Amino acid sequence: MPTWMTVDADDLRHLPKHQGHPTRSTTDYTGTSEKASPSFRLGWSGFLRWMGTHDGIVTLFVITDALEDTTFCEMLAEAIDAFSDRLTVGCHGHSHRSWSAWGEDVDGFRTMLIRSTELLRRHAGTAFRPYFRAPNGYVAPWMAAVLFEQGYKVDTSVNPSWLVKAKANGAAWSDVIKAMSEAGVVERAWLTQLTLPVNGPALFRFPLSLIARGAWRKTPPLLKAGHLGEVENPHAPITTVYCHVLDFARDNGTWTPPLPRHRAK
Repeated sequence: MPTWMTVDADDLRHLPKHQGHPTRSTTDYTGTSEKASPSFRLGWSGFLRWMGTHDGIVTLFVITDALEDTTFCEMLAEAIDAFSDRLTVGCHGHSHRSWSAWGEDVDGFRTMLIRSTELLRRHAGTAFRPYFRAPNGYVAPWMAAVLFEQGYKVDTSVNPSWLVKAKANGAAWSDVIKAMSEAGVVERAWLTQLTLPVNGPALFRFPLSLIARGAWRKTPPLLKAGHLGEVENPHAPITTVYCHVLDFARDNGTWTPPLPRHRAK
C-alpha cells in the first residue's frame, strides 16, 4: 500500500478566516491579494528543496486564482520542469470557497470547474491530472456528478473523521464516498488515526499533532514515478496524506513532512 503525497498550494489570503466560508470568514486579508505572500514564497522554496531529497510522486493542488499572477505561473512552470516525472497538478478550486457550507449549487460548481480546469490545462500542461480537492475539505454528495461530468477521475476531499463531519453539510462521509463511486469518481479519503484527523492543520494543533505525526511516521513508501495511475484504480489500496505549501515556511523554511526516513520504493 504506497503513500500518495499531496500538497495544497493555499496562500494566506485563502485561509478560511479570510475567504470562502459563510461564517468562518470574518476578516479581510491585508496583504496584496493577487501576489504570492512572503510566507508562501518561503514555503515554496522549502517545498522545492524537500522535493530534491526524495524520489516520490507528489501532487500539488492549485487554487487557480493564483494563476492570475505571472510570477506564480513562472514558479509553477519551473517546478514542473525540474520534477517533470514526479510533480503533478490537481484542482483545488478557483478560490477557497467552502462549497458544501453554502448549500447545493450545481451551476456555480460546474462553472468554477470549467474555469479552473481550463487554466490548469493551459499552465500545467501534461502535468495536470483530473484530480479534485475541495477547499478546506467541504464536500457533499451533490458534487460527485458534476466532477464526473467535467472529466474528473479522482476526488480527494474526504476527511473521514467524526470530528469534522459537519463539513459534509448534513451528509455522512459514507454518503459522499458512495456518491463518488456511483458517479464513477474514485474517492481517495485522507489518512486518519483512531478516527481523528492527521493531515493539514492537525499536524500542528496539539494534542492532535502528537497523533498526526506518529501516524505519518508509519506511512508506507511514497508512490514512485510512473505509478501515479494507481491513484485512479479503485481497487488499489493507497494511503493519502497532505500538507500545505505554507507549512514548508515553518521553522524559517526548514520544516519537512514527518514521513519515514526512506525513499520511494
